[in-house]
Amino acid sequence: MSKSLQAIRGMNDILPEQTPLWRYFEGTVARLLDNYGYRQIRMPIVEFTELFKRSIGEVTDIVEKEMYTFDDRNGDSLTLRPEGTAACVRAVLEHGITGGGQVQKLWYIGPMFRHERPQKGRYRQFHQIGLEVFNLDGPDIDAELIVMTWRLWGELGLRDAVKLELNSLGTSESRGRYREALVEFLSAHLDKLDEDSQRRLKTNPLRVLDTKNADTQAILVDAPKMADYLDDESRAHFEGLKARLDAVGIPYVINPKLVRGLDYYSKTVFEWVTDKLGAQGTVCAGGRYDGLVEQMGGKPTPGVGFAMGIERLVLMLEALDKVPEELSRQVDVYLCAFGEAAELAALALSERVRDQLPNLRLQINAGAGSFKSQFKKADKSGALYALILGDDELAQQVVGFKPLRGQGEQQSIAWDALAAHLATCVVQG
Repeated sequence: MSKSLQAIRGMNDILPEQTPLWRYFEGTVARLLDNYGYRQIRMPIVEFTELFKRSIGEVTDIVEKEMYTFDDRNGDSLTLRPEGTAACVRAVLEHGITGGGQVQKLWYIGPMFRHERPQKGRYRQFHQIGLEVFNLDGPDIDAELIVMTWRLWGELGLRDAVKLELNSLGTSESRGRYREALVEFLSAHLDKLDEDSQRRLKTNPLRVLDTKNADTQAILVDAPKMADYLDDESRAHFEGLKARLDAVGIPYVINPKLVRGLDYYSKTVFEWVTDKLGAQGTVCAGGRYDGLVEQMGGKPTPGVGFAMGIERLVLMLEALDKVPEELSRQVDVYLCAFGEAAELAALALSERVRDQLPNLRLQINAGAGSFKSQFKKADKSGALYALILGDDELAQQVVGFKPLRGQGEQQSIAWDALAAHLATCVVQG
């Protein structure tokens, strides 16, 4: 017997019962970004592998262990994108839209791919909404990104469930000085470090700071602090960011061990974290990457951005019971028609109503059926009201109107008055 077909481990179907919440979340974010003047860009999900090696860093966990990489028929090495910033930078360089100092405020949405151990909130195909800003180098734009996410948490009812952590990594020069001091310190405790931290010490020392190993974290208490190695420019930038967050009233904590997992970050880094999802605590993260565009072949161009994980935020909305009640209802009105003549009239009537009420969710019964079976389907649809069209209603050019959720008697509504009646009732319902 052949093995039954199923999805690849860590790559999940999003079923019809789940998609309303996804659409609600995505729509809320898209509307917010539109209101702040950001424009959407869409990039391919497959890029040349070299793009990610050059941008993310060849000794990062993503490039070393997690990328889905393959050779195509032309012999080119291609990779399913593990994150969006590198692809966005490639796109703006290829199309020249940041040339001459043009400010670009862009956002994107879509699947990313990393070969990780699947667990709740961490999947091999996961979805992100990302945002990138080019040619603005001040702390004001860094603050805007954080203020936008703060507003989003407010709209979603999540502010009490998240915490903002901040740090500054300084310029590449100051970070290099700090790296030397950190390596010197950790090398003196080499035999006490966990195996993964020993490996990172040789390849990407700053990543030792965010180890989950308790013994290594205990050693890091006495490690050098990045703040002591910041250059004056980075320190002023960070103070400017904190002043703006203070002005808006956004609470934050300074986390000197926050380094992020990608090589291209500089100056500001931040994470929104939660304790409502178990081990997967980061729901939105980003920072500044002023050297990345030049590193990828462009002219010096400041950049800053963030990405948020849709799966984790959807899980949070569910866990905290912040799912809007109306999402459980996919249909406002269900139209039952009995007999071929009534079915024809129902089709024409429903289209006239849709012309007048384009946002009304109106479903017509399909597949005929008895009065009992059609009403059973109407009730199962979750509709607020059922419309009834049979021979008697057809002769009088009326439609039966029956509430399905709550009090109210069935009544007859003239066809010409139906749209106006539905507009009032559905809003009130």
